[in-house]
Amino acid sequence: MSVLSTRTTRPRRRAWAGGLTAAGTLAVTLALAVPGTASAAPASAPAAAPQAAPAAYAGTLNGWIIEALDVMRLNGIPGTYEGLHRNIMRESSGNPLAVNNWDINAVNGTPSKGLLQVIDPTFRAYWVAGTPNDPFHPVANIVAAANYAADRYGSIDNVFGPY
Repeated sequence: MSVLSTRTTRPRRRAWAGGLTAAGTLAVTLALAVPGTASAAPASAPAAAPQAAPAAYAGTLNGWIIEALDVMRLNGIPGTYEGLHRNIMRESSGNPLAVNNWDINAVNGTPSKGLLQVIDPTFRAYWVAGTPNDPFHPVANIVAAANYAADRYGSIDNVFGPY
């Protein structure tokens, strides 16, 4: 993001609880008829379907984008993998620690940071609760930038240059 607005007119999105979770156990009771006995044990109720394992995200650009998309979906923030990846590669080449120390924001004391080059006032205004409050955290940076882009442009998918 080259020059970013610090508009806060868009209401904050719902908080993210952190990761996708699924809990549950699968219990199976078998009732076997034994020859020579008067009755078999009563049949048990059908077993519940197995639950999906909690999502595990790789600590890579691909994993950060996928996790961010899950957070965005939970918070009603539009965007696609392709839109996020395209903008990340243009802004930081995939480096979550990238800092722009040369543009007008840096001259004014607020350098752009992270994967999507968010300045601190924009990060604070569009940060999604439940993600780390750190502009260098890859998922928090992606989600805040996508939240800003949704407010300003309708979606990160509509951004094709510095924003």
